[in-house]
Amino acid sequence: MSEAPRLSRIPWPPLLYLAAALAGLKLGEWFPMAWWPTDWRVQLAGLVVIAAALGFDLWAMGTMMRRRANILPNRPATALVTTGPFRITRNPIYLGNTVMVGGFAVAFGNPWFIPCALAAALAVNRLAIRREEAQLAALFGPEWDAYAARTRRWL
Repeated sequence: MSEAPRLSRIPWPPLLYLAAALAGLKLGEWFPMAWWPTDWRVQLAGLVVIAAALGFDLWAMGTMMRRRANILPNRPATALVTTGPFRITRNPIYLGNTVMVGGFAVAFGNPWFIPCALAAALAVNRLAIRREEAQLAALFGPEWDAYAARTRRWL
């Protein structure tokens, strides 16, 4: 197996999703969109989406903890986790965070959260996922290759 590439020293994913949420909030203040539905049922649906995304995140984190896998995005992988939500997507925490920020749009009647969530996902893909996947390939070789072949990066 080849040498694992260095990960970023900065834990980009949580910072990027926090920045996306703050940007969506500020854009909503500066450029409100009155046409966006704000009915209580729509807001409740948004809260359900947020709760489901958070649940997906927690399921992924619990699965990683049970496998004693490192969860910090700026630290080397210690295990290849392919069970639980990792059967659905190779990046369940990032997917959950993206859906959660998008859910803020519906819950809070602020559509700016949607492009901010997508921008965060693109940035996470560029700054974290590519490096993480290269590291996993170097560390786990054929086992990673088989997992990557059967499980999509996002959905």
